[in-house]
Amino acid sequence: MIPARFLSLRQLRNLVRRHQAAYLRIWAGRLVFWGGAVGVGALSVLFAELSEFLTHLFTRAAERHVWLPLLITPLGGALCVWLTRRWFAGSEGSGIPQALAEMRRPADLPNWRPLLSIRIIFGKIVLGASAVGCGFSLGREGPTVQVGASLMNAIHGFLPRSLHIQRNHLLIAGGAAGIAAAFNVPLAGILFAIEEMSRDVKARLSGLIITAIILAGITAQALSGSSGNFFGNIFIIAGDSDQIKAVALSAVLCGLTGGLFARIMVMGAGAWRGRLADLRAARPVIFAALCGFLVAGMGIVTGGVIFGSGLEQTRALLEADEGSIPWHFGPAKFIATLIAYLSGLPGGIFSPSLAIGAGLGHNLAPLLGQSDAPGMLLALCMAGFLAAVTQAPITAFVIVMEMVDGYSIVISLMTVSLFSSGISRVLSPPLYSTLANRMIGSQGGR
Repeated sequence: MIPARFLSLRQLRNLVRRHQAAYLRIWAGRLVFWGGAVGVGALSVLFAELSEFLTHLFTRAAERHVWLPLLITPLGGALCVWLTRRWFAGSEGSGIPQALAEMRRPADLPNWRPLLSIRIIFGKIVLGASAVGCGFSLGREGPTVQVGASLMNAIHGFLPRSLHIQRNHLLIAGGAAGIAAAFNVPLAGILFAIEEMSRDVKARLSGLIITAIILAGITAQALSGSSGNFFGNIFIIAGDSDQIKAVALSAVLCGLTGGLFARIMVMGAGAWRGRLADLRAARPVIFAALCGFLVAGMGIVTGGVIFGSGLEQTRALLEADEGSIPWHFGPAKFIATLIAYLSGLPGGIFSPSLAIGAGLGHNLAPLLGQSDAPGMLLALCMAGFLAAVTQAPITAFVIVMEMVDGYSIVISLMTVSLFSSGISRVLSPPLYSTLANRMIGSQGGR
């Protein structure tokens, strides 16, 4: 480089302008990234508000006319699956395996159908909220991961190369921001990125994740008007002996049931054989309608408690309003969630898993000599079942800890999550990684 003292005035001015232009490009890229993170938070709130609005309409209609779910749920499910397969292919399912598949697939894989796009964002939000609004036992947190990753994927082309931000880093940041904004759990978002989406998070990537989570979280809180814990502050009282018993029973029960849940989902995605599997492959819309009819029938029999994501029922249990939640809520929610997931609808399992865990905790109370399930027992089973299903124990216990302000039982939450996840590994391979690898294999082989 020529020393500045040997440059002419014109050359010096051009050099300064180039430096200024490069500096502006870097800041423009940062603004684009920050805007993407804010967008993830805004989309998370939109998803939540739309889901709650449609669920409220469905609940009111079902209360007035008990038979109405037998019409709305099958027809709504069939329509959502038809729209998904016709216009929004790639938006079906949870959303986490799709994001992982996009990150892991070879760049030169032939016949690859994109799983992250603006079109999928629209389909995931509208159809995912509609599926929950038709009574299906599904959640929006996993889908928000795909939404966040899709938005970050879309802005990747607008970032200057001088920022040296890889596409996969953006996808991880977008997915982590989606989880954080959906549950209002920023720490869990970081750990989800490390534990589930990336096993090798570098210092630069960690900064991207934290920045995306902060901006998405602030946006979600500003738009939703909520800054507290998702389920409020749960008052937890338990003696040492009771806590040890609760940890042991919760770990075993949640590990076995969560591992079975994950095993069925993995089999349903590939190894399922028989007439029903053939019907789903040949007539997916009809199969979705049959699934909707089953869910509607279960909802009517159980008094409507299995409809929707299960967050309201979980909150009722945590707030000790257990009279409105029957003993069979956990097992019925378990079955309803599996049926909803196998139907091929867009929707996740995080919220239903927390609800199933709370229901299992409610059922464990009599074994501990307690007439009412304490908040501690419910929180332990929520973390344990989610950890067993996802085999991401750190993310599971941090999500529950942040949602219920459970810092006083953090060691118990960690213990249940780790043991439940370990038991689950005996019964099932990792859920999301297995589904992602099957997506890569099935599309690459077309």
